[in-house]
Amino acid sequence: MAVSIRLTRMGAKKKPFYRLVAANSEAPRDGKFIEILGYYDPMKDPAVIKIHEDKVNYWLGKGAVVSEAVRALLRKQGLLKSYSSEN
Repeated sequence: MAVSIRLTRMGAKKKPFYRLVAANSEAPRDGKFIEILGYYDPMKDPAVIKIHEDKVNYWLGKGAVVSEAVRALLRKQGLLKSYSSEN
């Protein structure tokens, strides 16, 4: 079971917000997940990004694969520096 850190869409039509989750890589985008790691709300001005650093570091330490969108959010928050040698 490969774990990926990715976004899952929540919210109403035309008013999305996203949860940052650790999920089985074979699970559907909005399906079953293992743990919530934070959230991202692009509709606010400025966009709100709340990430639980300890949980993200735990999953990255376990070898979780990060999606491109999450990688951009982690870089923006300065959390991906220690894992920059990976992908």
